[in-house]
Amino acid sequence: MINAHPAPNTRPHLSKWLLVATDLLMFLLAHQLGFWLAAAVRHWRELPAFVATPDASLRLSVWLGLVLAGIGWFWLVRGHYTQRRPFWDETRDVVMAMLVLAVLDAALMFMLKSPFSRLWWLTTWSVSLLAVVLGRVLMRRLMMRLGWWERQVLVFGFGENAREAFAALKSETWLGYHVLGFVAPCADVRDAENLDEQPICGKPLLPYLLEEPASQFLARYHQPAILIALETEQLEVQQQLVQRFSVAGADVSIAPPLKGLPLYGTELTHFFSHEVLLLRVRNNLSRRASRFIKRSFDLVASAVLLLLLAPLLLGVAWLVSRDGGPATFGHIRIGRRGEPFRCLKFRSMVIDAQARLAELLARDPDARAEWERDFKLKNDPRVTALGVFIRKTSLDELPQLINVLRGDMSLVGPRPVVADEVERYGDDKVFYLMARPGITGLWQISGRNDIDYDSRVALDCWYVRNWSLWYDIVILIKTIKVVLGRDGAY
Repeated sequence: MINAHPAPNTRPHLSKWLLVATDLLMFLLAHQLGFWLAAAVRHWRELPAFVATPDASLRLSVWLGLVLAGIGWFWLVRGHYTQRRPFWDETRDVVMAMLVLAVLDAALMFMLKSPFSRLWWLTTWSVSLLAVVLGRVLMRRLMMRLGWWERQVLVFGFGENAREAFAALKSETWLGYHVLGFVAPCADVRDAENLDEQPICGKPLLPYLLEEPASQFLARYHQPAILIALETEQLEVQQQLVQRFSVAGADVSIAPPLKGLPLYGTELTHFFSHEVLLLRVRNNLSRRASRFIKRSFDLVASAVLLLLLAPLLLGVAWLVSRDGGPATFGHIRIGRRGEPFRCLKFRSMVIDAQARLAELLARDPDARAEWERDFKLKNDPRVTALGVFIRKTSLDELPQLINVLRGDMSLVGPRPVVADEVERYGDDKVFYLMARPGITGLWQISGRNDIDYDSRVALDCWYVRNWSLWYDIVILIKTIKVVLGRDGAY
């Protein structure tokens, strides 16, 4: 038995209004900061000052009306203040809302024939985006510290699906869920007594007798939220649990076993008077429009990055080539549709690396086993002193921007692999062959070289099944943090 304590989130209405007030305050601060920033830029660039017109109140009225419309959309349409959603999903909504509101702002001022500063318009909406996201992060952290955002949860189930659901909740601290334990539905007292109460994922396994009233069970743990994550063969038990706990007024969620299905962009269809829920699934990368969007983003972003990083690329190339060897080298990797290509990198090893590898694997069985398992060595003696540095900082991968321009690779995608590795994907290799390999990807921001090979394969396949341009942007942002922290690099 666990020592359940009263759920800290006893002020749900206060939490809602605090989030609304925070957004409104951030918008107001952004309006003033945008004005100051525009004035500073004008002074720095010696631009002519913008003279306020007598109808400045009209400008403020339009802006305030758009802000209130945005908050209303966040509240009533997207449920930002009443529902718990993952951070990056919520942030995507904020980005889209700011773009739409900024365009509407400019259009309204044009139609009203009211003069306004385009620089002020740009700075105000840019600062608004950053301020709203930052304000939400700070307010949620404050509410978590005060115990106003935490929501206790009991997970019904203890199989693979329940463990996956627990891992998902644990990875999203933004949601504020605290799992009290896993619950095993038991038909009778005998089943409960025979239950193996060994902890699962560090959480206790609790019995629940199906004959026990749901209200009594909820009261014992102080009204937690209920997450039902049973296996496919437990459908009948799931129906009983949903009916009992929903009638008892519990906050009930279901995590059905959907492993291997493309989830992002799934469309739900309900049928009147029928107990059927239709899930229309699709793989975005199988659509020509999605591939065009991804390729266009790759071309523009890689070209800009190559221009910005040209001095760094030349500097690293000069340092690497000082030992008399080439600055770059190319490994043969398998790309989209199974086509081989030369994956470029700055050379981080000695010139005769291949000969030394063959010699090492011949005399060291441990190294040979590691190579056969991971296709790399954690303590590779062939790596030079400079090579250690450029690997830790991922500078060795910068030449792959050229691969992106050529069309061999993408900025974000599955990990580039050799021909022998493709077979280790098994039936899932079809997903690997659908996409161009990436300079970065889910594997890199999820532990990089510290995760096992099967997990890398699973992450690559999840990415291809659930691709979206927004997820690419999120992965690129997270990659910056991983590279600066040198997480899992060797």
